Amino acid sequence: MQISSRLQQLFKRYQNAFLHCDIEGVSGCYHLPCTLNTPDKIVLLASQADCQQEFSTIFTQLKDACTSNIIAKQASFMQVSKQLYLVCIDWDFIDGQGQVFADFTAIYHVLDHEGTLKIVNVVSHELDSSLTLAEPLSW
Repeated sequence: MQISSRLQQLFKRYQNAFLHCDIEGVSGCYHLPCTLNTPDKIVLLASQADCQQEFSTIFTQLKDACTSNIIAKQASFMQVSKQLYLVCIDWDFIDGQGQVFADFTAIYHVLDHEGTLKIVNVVSHELDSSLTLAEPLSW
């Protein structure tokens, strides 16, 4: 299977898990340990307990906003090394009234470890920091 299809499958699982507030589904997309970086903080996820704590907080925010959809507006990727890929996705989070309540870009480092793709780092920023990488990633 081509890498673009494999990356698409990973991020569709990721998107679906976020939409359904599925902690196990989201954490299954990450290689532990890994880091989550936002403009406000850096979080080290070293264990399932760390995932549980961090994603519980995030999912509470999504539930409070009555999240109805999560849309990948633009996505692209590039191969960095034999086992490492860089993926950039611009996300819209839609509330219960159909309005965008959060939009941002996320840049993911994805490791191909023994044939399984897992996120090892994610950096989230304002949309003006979005990158267009070498290959489009269709959604």
